[in-house]
Parts: sequence; C-alpha cells; structure tokens
Amino acid sequence: MQWQRSGYRFTANGRQHHMGYYLADGIYPRWPVFLKTISCPTGARREFFAAKQEAARKDVERGFGVLQARWGIVKGPARSWYKHHIANVMYACIILHNMIIHDEGRAASQWSDDEAAPSAGHAAPPVVRGLPYGLSERLQAQESMRNQQAHLDLMNDMIEEVWTRSGR
Repeated sequence: MQWQRSGYRFTANGRQHHMGYYLADGIYPRWPVFLKTISCPTGARREFFAAKQEAARKDVERGFGVLQARWGIVKGPARSWYKHHIANVMYACIILHNMIIHDEGRAASQWSDDEAAPSAGHAAPPVVRGLPYGLSERLQAQESMRNQQAHLDLMNDMIEEVWTRSGR
C-alpha cells in the first residue's frame, strides 16, 4: 500500500502525482516534495523549464518574505500543525495583507527584514498542534517524501508539462 494524501493530487505530463511540492534551489535533497532548479540545463525544454521555475520560485519567496516580515506566526515552524490550520493562518495573513495594501497603498509593502525591529504589538494566536495520522501512516509518508525515483519522475513530468503548455 502506498501512502497517499488526499487534496494534493495533480496530473503532469499525463501522470498523476499524489503530493504537493515546494519550488526549491539546489541545496535541497532529491525528494519529490522539492522541485529543484536545474543548475546546468541542457536542451531547450530544460532551459525553458529552469527559467520558468526560477522565476516562479523567486516570486513565491518575495511574497512569503512580505508575510514573514509582517506576521511572526508565518516565521515559526508548522510541521506538527494540522494542514487546515496552516491553510487558515496563511489565508488570513494573505487576506489581511491585501486589505492593508488596499487601504494604505503600495507603501505598506515596504518592509524591513530587521528581526530586531519591534513587532508593533502583534500577538500570535495560540497554535493547535498534533499529528493527524497514526505512526504507521506517518512513517509511510516520510518514506514517500524521500523517494528519489519519484523526484526524477516529477522533474521530468513537470519539464514536459511546462513545455507542452507553452505551446512550443
């Protein structure tokens, strides 16, 4: 039996994948939960994918950095949180950020990365933690997340999917 998590299924290049992934740079391991940058792409498809992946990764990093600068809860570890709690916190932070931008204009997004800066009295709500799975499901999930062949399959499928969607 292979561990599968509902809600993260997607199809790329005609193949179904059963877990989400993070856009990552070269320092991360070859696990299917990390879609890494291709450091030395060869061929038009890999070059095109590398450029698109890197641009998307930088956009996500910038957006997440803005949220981290504004709300401390986004900086903290969330590995043991329930998935729906993480999603609710992120949605709330994104919605509040957009409301502030709308109210104060673009100048509100000019943040300092100075961690010593005062938090302006923002208190983080208590966090509910816990493991939503039993031990065997958790171990199976860990094994699935470290499968190097699944990483290669994901990379190849995403390269082909991005190339096909570009109409090239």
